[in-house]
Amino acid sequence: MRWWDIDPVLELEKDLFPEDAWSRGMFWSELAHARGPEATRRYVVAMEGERLVGYAGLAAAGDLGDVQTIAVRRDQWGTGLGARLLTELLRAATAFECAEVMLECRVDNVRAQKLYERFGFEPIGFRRGYYQPGNVDALVMRLHAPSAAIPGTQEAQETQETQEAQGTRGTEING
Repeated sequence: MRWWDIDPVLELEKDLFPEDAWSRGMFWSELAHARGPEATRRYVVAMEGERLVGYAGLAAAGDLGDVQTIAVRRDQWGTGLGARLLTELLRAATAFECAEVMLECRVDNVRAQKLYERFGFEPIGFRRGYYQPGNVDALVMRLHAPSAAIPGTQEAQETQETQEAQGTRGTEING
């Protein structure tokens, strides 16, 4: 994501999150930390031709990553775009040497929760009234070893083999 992406990002942000949309200043602040040798953020956009169809961002601090945002245009839901954006964030978390990644998700956003669970995120708690002004609770989720959740990596293959040996299913990402 670059500064010239902020206007289309804000349009999508306001469409998807009308009550608690991020401001222009919030995106500018995040992007200010996304460049240079001291970067602690990674923000990406997904384009379909000239049209922005999704975006996502991650913040890193020490060995902890935090998914700040993921958004996909409604007409792109179910296409695998959310999984591809999350994969890019997990690649960034691995590059930042994060041992785990956290996120908050609206308790009423079951679609997003299912995506995160497919990648191995586990619920660990709630934040009451986190999303304002609607006073909606957030489900807090955590992923250990983000590199093991990236499809196609050696770590992901080893994790899947271990889960299969233990009689559990591995994470499968389509799209």
